[in-house]
Amino acid sequence: MRKQSVHTLIGNTPLIEVRYLPLPEGVRIFAKLEYLNPGGSIKDRLGINLIHHALQEKHITANGTIIEPTAGNTGIGLALAAVGTSISICCIIPEGFSQEKVQLIRALGAKVIRTPKEQGIKGAIEYARALSKTISDSYCPMQFENPVNPKTYYETLAPEIWSQLDGKVDIFVAGAGSGGTFTGMARYLKERNESIRTVIVEPEGSILNGGEAGAHQTEGIGMEKIPAFLDLSDIDHIYTVSDKDAFRAVEQLARNEGLLVGSSSGAAFHAAFLEAKSATKGTNIVTIFPDSSDRYLSKGIYKEEEV
Repeated sequence: MRKQSVHTLIGNTPLIEVRYLPLPEGVRIFAKLEYLNPGGSIKDRLGINLIHHALQEKHITANGTIIEPTAGNTGIGLALAAVGTSISICCIIPEGFSQEKVQLIRALGAKVIRTPKEQGIKGAIEYARALSKTISDSYCPMQFENPVNPKTYYETLAPEIWSQLDGKVDIFVAGAGSGGTFTGMARYLKERNESIRTVIVEPEGSILNGGEAGAHQTEGIGMEKIPAFLDLSDIDHIYTVSDKDAFRAVEQLARNEGLLVGSSSGAAFHAAFLEAKSATKGTNIVTIFPDSSDRYLSKGIYKEEEV
């Protein structure tokens, strides 16, 4: 296989069946391995689309600056998308998120500004908006409210999964940070089959299920406010997954399936496994593994013990 640039490697990731963890007879779980994108996460898809849209709509020139508040993966996706262009990327990341992500963003030539941990992503959003007013030819895509976000997954991720499973999807399970992946996927699936069950996953410390915003170790998912593009009627069920359950699933996937995934993937799989327990024979469940564990090693994603 020969490719012209790193950008042409984005998308068309493999879908794998979970084979070695015990499931009810006739129930199958499939996972889309989004960490096999060149930048290591599902947000590579979004990064390149946000830049294309910014240029197309003339929000910036070809020499402009993109400023984005992010937990890290969108920043990596933007920085990767800007490689080979004259666009500058500035990522606003709250303290407390994985150091590996920060290092990768900088390695790709982007700038990183850290905001106080206690201000969360809201503080990063406010900082990004204020900064954009001081820099000419700059633009904040704002993934948390930009319709390009769900549109990206509606147009790319969803058709891939539908094709890979020949349309045989019964239950879809995904974590939600910005909510873009879930929204795009749920819309696509329900347009084709209204009976498909669409399940969203959040960590404890997220507000979607009526809880209060708070700290959590599961990185990459969790909401402090409901994004405007998230249609709550698309949600058939919400699972609020503890850090303990998410990290336990991460270890199970590594040791039993050989899948080295991040904690948001662990949370999604935990919820998918709960769905499987009550599913009937012949049910196909599909979930998303957004990134890998290698960008969380410094945070102790795996227990340091001999196997």
